Amino acid sequence: MDIVRDGATLVLSGDFDVRSTWEVRTALHELLSGSDTEVVVDLTGVDTIDLTALKVLAAASRQAGRRGNHVTLRGCGPAVRRLLHLSRLIRVVEVERAAASA
Repeated sequence: MDIVRDGATLVLSGDFDVRSTWEVRTALHELLSGSDTEVVVDLTGVDTIDLTALKVLAAASRQAGRRGNHVTLRGCGPAVRRLLHLSRLIRVVEVERAAASA
């Protein structure tokens, strides 16, 4: 799992699963404890994701909301969206809408 911070955006790539949740949780905590109120987690480069990883994102989203911050997921592919719906975590996280292609 590669994690790159680009301003208020956390860009993730690779396999986001139970083995990498601690790294992502730590990076999100550092980003949310800063001055940025609008945080984006870019999942475009994520190859695979599991439910544990999605729970980390949902927990960060809830904590951010309590502090007046906001977390948005970007670049969610069909598999990620499907898992969000099946787990009902879609109710907790905000997913950025993909731009309509012409």
